[in-house]
Amino acid sequence: MNKNTFLSWIEEGVISIPSFLFRYYKKIGLTDIECMVILHIYNFIEKGKEFPTIDEIAERMVLSTEHCSQTILTLIQRGYLEILKGQTEEGIYFEKYSLKPLWLKLINEHALHEQEDLQFQTNLEEGSLFTLFEQEFARALSPIECETLSMWIDNDHHSPALIKAALKEAVLSGKLNFRYIDRILFEWKKAGIKTVEQAQDQSRHFRNGQQKNRGQEKQKKTEAVPFYNWLES
Repeated sequence: MNKNTFLSWIEEGVISIPSFLFRYYKKIGLTDIECMVILHIYNFIEKGKEFPTIDEIAERMVLSTEHCSQTILTLIQRGYLEILKGQTEEGIYFEKYSLKPLWLKLINEHALHEQEDLQFQTNLEEGSLFTLFEQEFARALSPIECETLSMWIDNDHHSPALIKAALKEAVLSGKLNFRYIDRILFEWKKAGIKTVEQAQDQSRHFRNGQQKNRGQEKQKKTEAVPFYNWLES
């Protein structure tokens, strides 16, 4: 390979393309041809030419000038591309392409995709929650218990993780029933507890307080017992 040719390739540089363009362009309604036209416009902009001609774009593609022109017009009409007009400080009017509408569509699609993933994960967690309760109770849940569990999620907006923590707390306390779990969740909500870590801290503080109270009660009972000196009898 000619060294000068290789050097010119290096000096030509590379174009950095957001990967989510390739991931989502079909989902936001772009065809392969439209996406390729956008990539060429993006490359021109990156090289400092913000308003390449139709001929310059078509020359790089297998499209005719007419087809390329129609594709760009369609992209503008459908809100993927826009032409901005302005004036320099010297009073020279200019036009340039802007891909901001495209980026906004991609960002919205990405956010929607993340929301769908989150909802899917939430559904999985809620489904496993019913299974976990049945395992701990060693029986199938009654319709009322299933409704109560659903209300904790839908009405009280407790996260599946927090409900699992309340279930664990009931198991540790030896009071495995829905009324006790509901009370735990009520107290946590009243205290502004929203995470498992906060719930664990609250439980630890509660147990330490109980142990301290039991110690004080035991000490009081000991002090109340009359002392009898067997040596003086």
